[in-house]
Amino acid sequence: MSAPIRVLVADDEPLLRAGLRAVLEAAGDVAVVAEAGTGREAVDLADRHRPDVALLDVRMPDLDGLAAAEELRRRTPGVRVVMLTSFGTEPNVLRAVRGEAAGFVLKTCAPDELVRAVRAAHAGEAYLSPPVARIVLGLIPRQAAERRSAAAARLATLAPREADVLRLAAEGLPNADIARRLRMTETSVKTYMSRIMSKLDCANRVQAALLVRDAGV
Repeated sequence: MSAPIRVLVADDEPLLRAGLRAVLEAAGDVAVVAEAGTGREAVDLADRHRPDVALLDVRMPDLDGLAAAEELRRRTPGVRVVMLTSFGTEPNVLRAVRGEAAGFVLKTCAPDELVRAVRAAHAGEAYLSPPVARIVLGLIPRQAAERRSAAAARLATLAPREADVLRLAAEGLPNADIARRLRMTETSVKTYMSRIMSKLDCANRVQAALLVRDAGV
């Protein structure tokens, strides 16, 4: 049996932290190893416990979740961050994506969606709640010719098969579905995605999807 996904939960409301712990640990493959009530405490506890995933509320005292995520990236780069918020506002979403968060989910999401987000982050994938994904797509304006050209030039470095994998990933398909569509193994898809991220200098799938959008593909 594989080791459980180690998660740090950070929210300034004790009752909500307890609820998050209950939902995550009921999944069977997740263990909450630490709880924090402030962003600063979350950073310190992550440094001490080295969780696989940090679930951070956007709005917290002392240091908000977005700032805590940025500090976590510097101090404990191996920790994958999933942002949790009641406010799926444009500035928060953009800052989270640019800050390389692995996921962004709303507090109104279903319990199984929260677990999916944690599992996706642990697997090195990105997860956006559907309402958040719509915000991201709606925020992307029509690109200027220079930006479109630059994005297209970066995508042109990909081999045809890599381009096929990225196109499906940009549509939001998980690795298993991409493998079925392209008649590949899931392991091969993971290898391709790693190679694609390296070639494009993208930290995660969300950034790669934005690049595809920039290029007008």
